[in-house]
Amino acid sequence: MTDIELSPGGVIAVGIDGSAPSKRALRWAAKQAELTGATLRVVTTWMIPTALGWMPQFPQGFNPEEDAANVQRQEVAEVLGPSPSVKVEYTVVGGNPAATLIDMSHDVDLIVVGNRGHGGFAGLLIGSVSENVVTHAECPVVVIRP
Repeated sequence: MTDIELSPGGVIAVGIDGSAPSKRALRWAAKQAELTGATLRVVTTWMIPTALGWMPQFPQGFNPEEDAANVQRQEVAEVLGPSPSVKVEYTVVGGNPAATLIDMSHDVDLIVVGNRGHGGFAGLLIGSVSENVVTHAECPVVVIRP
């Protein structure tokens, strides 16, 4: 592996979705942030699938952004503990995870992702997040494998 130089006050973005691979990516990114003094930007996205051509009926009070933020904070607390040893920024964005991380690649020093997420059938339709980010990001990308 080649050395990755982070600018002073650099930012490491890590995409998480609650899956085991994203937890491994979060753990690795936090250690890298601690070693380099970088800020850890934890990124979670949410999407309402519309590929089937209809919009499902949602219950009153349905708030996917709030749900994603809750899952994100729970995962960070589970993996890094209640008081992480690095500065953590929480980012929740509505949209495609790969596109979100690629857009973010212009403003961060490093992106970290797991090799698989909750893709399943959706992953077959839109492609692998890690593959898309590695291919199109403007900064170095680390893909954490088991």
